[in-house]
Amino acid sequence: MALDDILAAFKDGAIEADEASRRIRASFYQNVGQPSGGHSTLDSDRLARTGASEVIYGAGKSAAEIADLVEALVGTGQNALVTRTTPEAYEQVLERTAIARYHEAASAITATVQEPAGADTLIAVITAGTSDAPVAEEAAVTAAFYGNPVLRIRDVGVSGLHRLLARLDEIRQARVVIVVAGMEGALPSVVGGLVEAPVISVPTSVGYGAAFGGVTALLGMLSSCAAGLAVVNIDNGFGAGYLAHKINRL
Repeated sequence: MALDDILAAFKDGAIEADEASRRIRASFYQNVGQPSGGHSTLDSDRLARTGASEVIYGAGKSAAEIADLVEALVGTGQNALVTRTTPEAYEQVLERTAIARYHEAASAITATVQEPAGADTLIAVITAGTSDAPVAEEAAVTAAFYGNPVLRIRDVGVSGLHRLLARLDEIRQARVVIVVAGMEGALPSVVGGLVEAPVISVPTSVGYGAAFGGVTALLGMLSSCAAGLAVVNIDNGFGAGYLAHKINRL
């Protein structure tokens, strides 16, 4: 319930002062996992402050904790996105939140209470190799969750540049381009030199020893000579998808 609605209900005598106080506190944050003291503090006000609800990072959380958080967030009338999660967590979420959906390739759960306003312009998500797909799917699912149309272009890395050039007309239709690459991380520089749109580079931990778990790709992207590139953290598909959404709505 919005703050104005709570105050109006109190003024009209529909709720008592104690209940009004409780609802006001809950409109900003709520302890989740009661009555055992709570395991998380949900930021209920983030949607009002930033335009997007709190996103639940699933890694390190139990299935029950994730289910609690999704149920609480949906209970406030907000859409829920869980990243880095599991089918086991999804099963528990689905028991309490029938609108939940599991995105296996992205290891993500979404629960949409209200469809977001659709964007008119496209976000392209490009992978250098098939092994980069899980991170790319996290980016794509995130962008789509916020109402953006997404074009997926897979396995067009620099070792076979003709594959990328064959899709260039499609890519140039996008307002924002996300490029996901591991190994030496060269693909974002190539794409950045071919398109007008801003490019968000995502280094992945894919690669042999000297790739250093994605550090080589990260440093290569940070050192790119192509202008107009932004770089997010290693394997951070969510961060790329969210940033692309913000840019696409400007």
